[in-house]
Amino acid sequence: MSQVNVEEFRDYCLQKRKVTEEFPFDENTLVFKVSGKMFALTGLNNESFRVNLKCDPQRAVDLRERYPQSIDPGYHMNKKHWNTVHFEEGLSDTILRELIDHSYELVIRGLTKKVREQYFE
Repeated sequence: MSQVNVEEFRDYCLQKRKVTEEFPFDENTLVFKVSGKMFALTGLNNESFRVNLKCDPQRAVDLRERYPQSIDPGYHMNKKHWNTVHFEEGLSDTILRELIDHSYELVIRGLTKKVREQYFE
């Protein structure tokens, strides 16, 4: 996913189990959900490709400090739990995938035990 574009990002998200894509806010905001809960969203009309991803609060702060040019507090989101990741600002493919995976896994961990057992174990 070097110089990741929206199509590669979309394909990566959709290959995950129980993921759906939606446009719940408007026709330009693409949202990915797992079992009905958001884990990633991006604007399709932005000048640069950036994605809001859920993140553990302490890790979110650490990432912002480590990558100040690439990771900001979540735009229009709860800044404690979300980061905006600028996909065109030099982060490696490995880091980008790991951040997507982390967001997805956080949402799964937040699901009820019954839902997790039914779909993910």
